[in-house]
Amino acid sequence: MPIPQSGAATPAAAAAGASREDLLFRKIALRILPVLMLGYLAASIDRVNIGFAKLHMAQALGLSDAMYGFGAGIFFLGYFVFEVPSNLILHRVGARRWLARIMVSWGLVSGLTMFVQTPMQFYIVRFALGVAEAGFIPGVIYYLTQWFPSHRRGRVMGVFYIALALAGLIGGPLSGWILETMKNAGGLAGWQWMFLIEAIPTLVVAWLMLTTLDDRVQDARWLDADERAMLEQSMRDDARQKSHLSLRDVGMNRHLSAMCMIFFADIFAIYGLGFWMPTLIKSMGVSSDFSIGLLSALPSLCAIPAMVLFGRSADRRRERRWHLATLFLLGALGLALTVVWQHDVTLGVAALCIANFGILAIPALFWSLPTAVLGGAAAAAGIAVINCLANLSGFLGPYIVGFVKEWTGSSEASIWLMAAVLVAGALLVLSIPARLVNR
Repeated sequence: MPIPQSGAATPAAAAAGASREDLLFRKIALRILPVLMLGYLAASIDRVNIGFAKLHMAQALGLSDAMYGFGAGIFFLGYFVFEVPSNLILHRVGARRWLARIMVSWGLVSGLTMFVQTPMQFYIVRFALGVAEAGFIPGVIYYLTQWFPSHRRGRVMGVFYIALALAGLIGGPLSGWILETMKNAGGLAGWQWMFLIEAIPTLVVAWLMLTTLDDRVQDARWLDADERAMLEQSMRDDARQKSHLSLRDVGMNRHLSAMCMIFFADIFAIYGLGFWMPTLIKSMGVSSDFSIGLLSALPSLCAIPAMVLFGRSADRRRERRWHLATLFLLGALGLALTVVWQHDVTLGVAALCIANFGILAIPALFWSLPTAVLGGAAAAAGIAVINCLANLSGFLGPYIVGFVKEWTGSSEASIWLMAAVLVAGALLVLSIPARLVNR
């Protein structure tokens, strides 16, 4: 029987090491993912519930489709201005306090939306909401890079982004129910109650973040000494494969520029469709607010298996590009079918399901691209730069959809535009060298 050379691991030892590592990262995921997901769930509901408020708020405030689209999208201008500074502060002061601060700020601003009475007040409060929330998602993504190596992030991000789908699954029916049942209660309109009620969980989750998260691996007393050592070694091994660019080089890197445009394409479709989905479903002939909320939940439900399955498959095969390009093309196909089936509720909602199957699953897999390349402070800045530039499309998407809908009397042209942008996104994904991201 051959004797293993000194220093070489036997197959049994290697398998035992892999098993211990799997248990370690499962333990970490169970500790930090639930509270981060609750935070993103609250953020997503507070960000897009304006789509349901529009069903009644637009008439109360005298908003045209273009004015609503501008107000819905101006959120992202505030987000853009403050995102990079926010993430650099998080890198200095730690995720626990800074993420909790962000949540308290946006929860208060979101609740105050109930008091707007004019279009200008609507614009101001939406801009302020973007300022308050700036840095949350890139902060969470940067935080996760401190706890999970590159080859595990696809499945982790896939699970984390389930919160985005749950926002539609929970937020849609909840918003519709509040609009329908709280109408004129206490002298307030249903949309006013919606903003107030849906802001409260955000403040609760902020407290959870402050009390349950740890800023550094060394602070995690829920890991024993061996587990902390194993985690630190895994993260050191992962860091050696990254490009530790200077903050100046981050903005000059052509591959990161391409990643900005890739994420821009997806965010354009996410919010172009998300802010207008209740209106699209209503145009299919659905009149009840609660029914619109229920039907809008189905496309979000369909995105959950895509997030999990594509993330696991990409990690297992160490392949990112074709998985991501496939999701972009599925999103484009679903949007095209939305136009074809727009006069049939059943087929129209099915098309929205196909679209969201691709569109909502993209962010989870996308972040495995830049986080495979960047490390250190460059990761904090790079993630924020990509996210804030891409989120400018969150302003353009809703505004263009509203402008084109008002100009043409139909949303068809803007939907075709979103589909074309997604096809362009798929081509950009394939332009990224496989050697950089397939790990």
